[in-house]
Amino acid sequence: MPVFNSTEKMYEVLGDLFRTLASDPVAGPKFVESNITIKFTIHEPDGYIWLDKDGSVVCGPAELKPTIEMKLSGDTCHRFWLQDISMPVALAKGLIKAKGPLPKVIKLLPLLKPAYAAYPAIAKQHGLSV
Repeated sequence: MPVFNSTEKMYEVLGDLFRTLASDPVAGPKFVESNITIKFTIHEPDGYIWLDKDGSVVCGPAELKPTIEMKLSGDTCHRFWLQDISMPVALAKGLIKAKGPLPKVIKLLPLLKPAYAAYPAIAKQHGLSV
């Protein structure tokens, strides 16, 4: 059974996480400065999460143009935010498929520290095991 039992649950949990990251006083402005839009296409359950270049978070389909698209399962997403799997390993194993200028994503990885710190508590708050 997938970690996220529904698309709505995934949107609640990951939406909270990305809004936390966007509101971080260091990571939020640096993401906006990067001027990229990231589209996460997630399966099991199916859904879309967008991190727009203006710092907004959109859960669901949107009329935005992604700079980078990441395709992955909900379980891989959960493992990534728990730091059970790194981006390079996930990419190498095909657990995450990336389309677009990947060096821009790699450059943003240091900004994820607040999200790594926040995710376990957010997941627990939504009843997920960590």
